[in-house]
Amino acid sequence: MRIGLLGTGPWAQMVHAPALSGHAEVDFTGVWGRRTAAAKELAERHGCLAYDDVDALLADVDAVAIALPPHVQAGLAVRAARAGRHLLLDKPLAATVAEGRAVAEAAREAQVASVVFFTTRFQPEPQTWIAEQAGRDDWFTARAQWLGAVFTGESPFAASPWRREKGALWDVGPHALSVLLPVLGDVRRVTAAAHGPGDTVHVVLDHVGGASSTLTLSLTAPPAAAGATVELRGEAGVSVLPDAAEGAVPAFGRAVDALVAAARTGRPHPCDAGFGLRVTEILAAAEALLTRHAD
Repeated sequence: MRIGLLGTGPWAQMVHAPALSGHAEVDFTGVWGRRTAAAKELAERHGCLAYDDVDALLADVDAVAIALPPHVQAGLAVRAARAGRHLLLDKPLAATVAEGRAVAEAAREAQVASVVFFTTRFQPEPQTWIAEQAGRDDWFTARAQWLGAVFTGESPFAASPWRREKGALWDVGPHALSVLLPVLGDVRRVTAAAHGPGDTVHVVLDHVGGASSTLTLSLTAPPAAAGATVELRGEAGVSVLPDAAEGAVPAFGRAVDALVAAARTGRPHPCDAGFGLRVTEILAAAEALLTRHAD
């Protein structure tokens, strides 16, 4: 599979490009970015071509990996799908439900494979745990805390405009939902949402399986308090999401594997654009509640 990278920011440099250039089953063809000089530098570092025209890149590849802000990703993903290119997308899928629906519909109509990179879903230890917990139907409640120090510590993402605008709900909320949904089932209703300190938000979800869950999400946590925890409680007791032994680069490599398999077999991956859209819908519902309370 010939694959191109759209994006040149920190995430593209730290994760996407190294994983693509080191992957045995894909040909890392080239890079396009909104900053031509950055695309050239990243392409040279990984021995591929730099493109100043996104359509020229699309003409030369079978798939694209996108590492761009959600509102930019959505439009380019629709464009790539309509060109018949498979999609390896980042979370969140889009900044609005309408944009997310456009991506999912374009992928479906073009019959291209899609995978959204929810990091935790592609790490072996969490992945195994999620599959084991999803086999139970007696969960009573769950608690997910995804606390980052992006704006309070030293982070390469601190200057990200879209993170400043959308906050923790949209940046780390997708990670929490990607763990909870396959275990507790879809969300029937967002029952409550409230602001905490900084960009922190608290969200309460009612799941179709009967369980409820609470999310605490932040990018402004004190560095010493940062970390992620998911705890399930039910008839069998308590189960906690295990830590991952590997980082984001190997996980992204597994997302590439998933895209290759979906493209080859025609079988949708559980983290496809349709799942990404559902996550977007839940985030938008929580955002609407937060906005209502702010007014």
